[in-house]
Amino acid sequence: MQFTTKFALKFSLFNLLIVALLGLLMRYKIGFEFPFLDQKHLQHSHSHFAFTGWVSHTLIVLLIYFLQKKIVNFDSQKYTKIIIANLISAYGLLIFFFIEGYGTFSIFFSTLSIAVACIFGYYYFKDLKLIDTNSLSKNWFKAAIFFNIFSSFGTFALAYMMITKNIHQEEYLASIYYYLHFQYNGWFFFACMGLLFDLLNLKSTENPFFKMSFKLFFIACIPAYFLSTLWWDLIPNWVYVVTVISAFIQVFAWFKLLSILIKTKLNILQNYPFFLRYILLFVGFALSVKFILQLGSTIPALSQLTFGFRPIVIAYLHLVLLAVISLFLLFYIYANHFFYINKQIKSGIIIFSIGVLLNEVVLAVQGIASFSYTVIPYVNEMLFGAAIILVFGIGTTVYFSIKKGNIHPLL
Repeated sequence: MQFTTKFALKFSLFNLLIVALLGLLMRYKIGFEFPFLDQKHLQHSHSHFAFTGWVSHTLIVLLIYFLQKKIVNFDSQKYTKIIIANLISAYGLLIFFFIEGYGTFSIFFSTLSIAVACIFGYYYFKDLKLIDTNSLSKNWFKAAIFFNIFSSFGTFALAYMMITKNIHQEEYLASIYYYLHFQYNGWFFFACMGLLFDLLNLKSTENPFFKMSFKLFFIACIPAYFLSTLWWDLIPNWVYVVTVISAFIQVFAWFKLLSILIKTKLNILQNYPFFLRYILLFVGFALSVKFILQLGSTIPALSQLTFGFRPIVIAYLHLVLLAVISLFLLFYIYANHFFYINKQIKSGIIIFSIGVLLNEVVLAVQGIASFSYTVIPYVNEMLFGAAIILVFGIGTTVYFSIKKGNIHPLL
């Protein structure tokens, strides 16, 4: 079976809708009486499918598309099998985490997803050697694959704790944050940056900082993990110093790169419809906030507060996954004309972005209020409302993107 990017991306959009529906179900269960489902099982199903079925699937497809563009007579058959295997693992995680939480089958499919990531990484590294060395995206993609595999150590640690029933709170949280960090700030971030560099056709001859930015982010990524563990009393002082430096490096690298792109590449954005420019602006702002928040979390007192209140952690995770990664992927999919854009799709993506914004605002207000143990009235109902908007927005986008025989000219 021949690999086709558009067909594979239909699964991406459909999977994102499933993620949003699970999020809506979780919000309903929190805000109203619904005793028939285990909230923890729902949470694991939601998060694992979001990572594997939505983000990882989409990134794998788009990274293969990058090879298709660059390599003459590209053979995609091995990658088709990898995509199918990844989807099988994603739906296995969706179903069995929903049914049993951490159990025999969910751990099996989790292990399968890691095996798929390793096999994909092996073949992708080999094929990247065929790409022109002048392509700046290559290093971003290599690093993304490395961090994707590297993050699996956190999963293995969690599985070991669950199987042996030997769970210590500090090690448990450290393992979760290890996995999340190298997925969010490694695999997701570096892959998206590689896609952005390719989309904008950035070259080191245009500005030497384009090449330097990768080195700075790569150097900072591993020590930046300890930003998630500053609450742990066992962290030595020298690790804290290195962690603070890594946070400064990321802030400098991002804002320096952003200023160069605004000065040199802003004209390229004029080729895109207004709503796509708006989405990219949204992503850029959210990513800027993310790096500033990371730097702020190096203040010890603030770090203890931040990781001590669940709404703050959830707000940060959704800021990265929804406002940065998910919206960027939607931008990239429609900016590359994989689907024709009609008014309904345009409205759907804008509504989805409004849902993302409302979700973040409510979570942020709830998190800040929790510092003083202030209860925000109707906060669960407001989050449920934001979840409805998210589902409606992505549902509209999915329906009109995959609907057959409804092709419209690009707006």
